[in-house]
Amino acid sequence: MAFLQSTLAQAQQPWLLPVVQREVKDARALQALLLDTVRQGGEGLMLHRSDALWQAGRTDALFKFTPEHDEEGLVVGHQPGKGRLVGMTGALLVQMTSGQRFALGAGLSDALRRDPPPVGAWVTYRYRERTPSGLPRFASFVRVREAE
Repeated sequence: MAFLQSTLAQAQQPWLLPVVQREVKDARALQALLLDTVRQGGEGLMLHRSDALWQAGRTDALFKFTPEHDEEGLVVGHQPGKGRLVGMTGALLVQMTSGQRFALGAGLSDALRRDPPPVGAWVTYRYRERTPSGLPRFASFVRVREAE
């Protein structure tokens, strides 16, 4: 960090700032930091292994950590696949408990696309946040709820 700060200071560009980094001591502190960041309008945290050097592009030393919510919805239809998915299910049409409907395709395996959950099944999905209209944003299929 000292090298980074001195290098940025030498650049003398007011818009060029180092990203604040901090070490957290345990999972509870990490969750608290995540919640505080989200409350302040942040999307989440970037976790970086402290022993790893910086690399351009994607790396196993860097992980995006964002809050996820999960809910269940009722399968009310199937949308046909396109391109590679022709002949399979492209997305499930899911109805939320609010009555709103959305297409859920992310997270479906090819096996599930060939034999999708039937209309009337309940499925669990995860999402990061809601759109202004209340729909889940970045929703991803998790599982079919087992019959009770």
